[in-house]
Amino acid sequence: MTTYQEFIQQNEDRDGVRFTWNLWPSSRLEATRLVVPVSCLFTPLKERPDLPPVQYEPVMCGRANCKAVLNPLCQVDFRAKIWACNFCFQRNPFPPSYAGISDANQPAELMPQFSTIEYVVQRGPVSPLIFLYVVDTCLEEEDLQALRESLQMSLSLLPPDALVGLITFGRMVQVHELSCEGIAKSYVFRGTKELSSKQIQEMLGLMKPAASGQQGRPAAPQDPSATCRFLQPVHRVDMNLTDLLGELQRDPWPVPQGKRPLRSTGVALSVAVGLLEGAFPNTGARVMLFTGGPPTQGPGMVVGDELKTPIRSWHDIQKDNARHLKKSSKYYDTLANRTAVNGHSIDIYACALDQTGLLEMKCLSNLTGGHIVMGDSFNTSLFKQTFQRVFSKDYSGEFRMAFGGTMEVKTSRELKVCGAIGPCVSLCAKGPSVSENEMGVGGTSQWKVCSLNPSSTLAMFFEVVSQHNAPVPQGGRGAIQFVTQYQHSSSQRRIRVTTVARNWADAQSQIAHIESSFDQEASAVIMARLGVFRAESEEGPDVLRWLDRQLIRLCQKFGQFNKDDPTSFKLSESLSLYPQFMFHLRRSPFLQVFNNSPDESSYYRHHFVRQDLTQSLIMVQPMLYSYSFHGPPETVLLDSQQLLQDRIPSSWTHIILSLSQTTHNFKET
Repeated sequence: MTTYQEFIQQNEDRDGVRFTWNLWPSSRLEATRLVVPVSCLFTPLKERPDLPPVQYEPVMCGRANCKAVLNPLCQVDFRAKIWACNFCFQRNPFPPSYAGISDANQPAELMPQFSTIEYVVQRGPVSPLIFLYVVDTCLEEEDLQALRESLQMSLSLLPPDALVGLITFGRMVQVHELSCEGIAKSYVFRGTKELSSKQIQEMLGLMKPAASGQQGRPAAPQDPSATCRFLQPVHRVDMNLTDLLGELQRDPWPVPQGKRPLRSTGVALSVAVGLLEGAFPNTGARVMLFTGGPPTQGPGMVVGDELKTPIRSWHDIQKDNARHLKKSSKYYDTLANRTAVNGHSIDIYACALDQTGLLEMKCLSNLTGGHIVMGDSFNTSLFKQTFQRVFSKDYSGEFRMAFGGTMEVKTSRELKVCGAIGPCVSLCAKGPSVSENEMGVGGTSQWKVCSLNPSSTLAMFFEVVSQHNAPVPQGGRGAIQFVTQYQHSSSQRRIRVTTVARNWADAQSQIAHIESSFDQEASAVIMARLGVFRAESEEGPDVLRWLDRQLIRLCQKFGQFNKDDPTSFKLSESLSLYPQFMFHLRRSPFLQVFNNSPDESSYYRHHFVRQDLTQSLIMVQPMLYSYSFHGPPETVLLDSQQLLQDRIPSSWTHIILSLSQTTHNFKET
C-alpha cells in the first residue's frame, strides 16, 4: 500500500505540485481550524524528459465562464463521443478529429499518467527571443573589462535568430544603433529628464508623429522592422556588436573628489522599457541591467552624489530618514508594471562593494520574474559562472527559460482561489471561483508570469467554501486545474495543463487521517512565504509574533500532552519536523534584518519566493552531512548532539557544530 510520503513524492515528480494537506476538510470552518491553509507549491514548468509536447491544441469546455481543458478526471461516453466537464458538469461533444476514440484507443489527455500535458499552439506568428543589454559604464576599468568579456561570451550562447540590443548609461544614456556598418552611432538621452513611453518611441523613430490638424489622435506605431536599427539578429551583428562591446569606455564625465559618479539608471531602464513597448509588445524579451552602483541622478535616484551622504540603512528607513526611498520605489514599481503588461522581464546584475539600490529596484525583477544577482565585482568567477548559467540548456538543447506566460487556475465548486505568492502580477480576472479572502496577490484567478524557468515555483492559496451545516458529501473529490500559456525558448507558443484532485474528509470523524496527510515540508515553505510577504508591509516583530501564534495553534490542535507537564508534549511523525523548520525560519535572513543591509534582505527574499520546495527548505534550514566508516554520508539535524566520536563531519560542519557545542557547554556552566 502506498504511504502518504510516496504519494506526495509521486505527485511532485509527475505534476510539480505539493499540497499542505492531501486530504481536505469538507467545510470552511474545519479548514480554518487546521491553521495551515489549504494551499500548494506549484512548479509550472517542472522538467519532465518523459513528457514530449503533443502537436495539437487542447479541447476545452464549451461553457463561457468555465473553459476547462479535457483531462483524466472527466467522465467520457465513448459511444456518444461526449465528455462531461468535471468542474461545471457541462456535457461537451468531442471535435471531429476525435472521431476514432474508444475505450481501447484513448487520447493522451484522458490517461491518468498524463495529468500534466503540454500542447504546442500551431496558430499565430513565431516571435524571436529578444535580449536587451543595459550596461553601466561608471565602473572601474578592471570591472568594466571583465563585464565586456562576459557580455561578449554571452553572444556566443544566444540562438542565431535571437534579437539583441545595447544601451549604455552613465551621466547620459546612449541607445546604440546596430545596423550601421563601419561607424558607431547612438541616440543620446539626458539622464535627468523623465520621458514618457510615447516620447521615447518618437525620439527613436519607432512611431510616426501625429499629422498636423490631428494632434488629438494617438500616433500609430510603425512596422516592427523599423526597430532593426536597435535590435538585430545575432548572426547579422555578431562581429559588429563584439567589437562595440570591446571598445566600451568608462563614462567620460569627470568625477570630482568626494563625489559619486552620476549614474542615470532610472532613465536607462525607462528607455529600454519604452523601446520594447513600442517595438515588440507581448513578445518574449529580457532587459538585462548590469550596474556597479546606486542611481545618483534623475528619476529613480536612490542617493545623492555626495560621498559624505551614506546610502539609506534599515535605521534610516525605520526613522523615516530615507529621503529618496518612497519616490524612487514608486518610480520603479510603475516601470515594473509597464514591463509586466507586455510580458517582458528585467534582470538585475548588481556588483559593488556598497549597496546599489536593490531595495528600491526589487519590484523590477519580483513582478516580471527576472533574475537578481548580487556580488562584489564583475571580475569574479562567482559572477561569471552565475551569468553563464542563465543561458544553460535542457535535455533537448533549448534554453531553460520561458517568456510572456499567463497562468489560470480553475477549481471545482467547493473551492475558491485566494491568491498567489511568487514572481507574478494579477490580471484582475474576476469570476465565481475567486475568493473575497485575499492571500498574497489575490482577487483574481489569472496571473501574468513574464519569465519562467524549471524551478520557478508559485505558492497558491485556496478556500473551502462549503458551510459547516452543509459539508461536501463523503467520497467526493475536489479538483484544481492549472493552465499555463507561455512562449517557449524555441519561439513556439505552448500550453501546459496540470489537473489534480484530492479527497474530502469529515474533520471530526477522520481527523487522524487528515493529520497523517499533512505535508510538513510544503507547509513550512508555504508559511514562510506568507511570512516574507507580510514582512514587506509589516514590522518584523509583528510577523514573528504571527508565526509564533500559528505554530502554537497548530500544536494545540494536533499535539498530545498532559496538562502542566511540558515533557509530555508529543507530535505525530507527520508534524514532528514542522516546529524545527519554524525555529530556523524566524532566525533566518528572510525575516531578520539585523546585520543585513536593505539590499541584502531584498536579495534573499527575492530568491526565496521563487525557488522550489527543496531549495527553499535548504535556505530555511541548511543541510549538514555526517560521514562515518560504517556507511555512506547521511544528512543530520542542525544540532550539537550530532557531533559524535565515530562520525567525521566535513570542515564547515565541524566548525558550526563545534561552535554550537561550545555555546551549549557555556550555558550549562
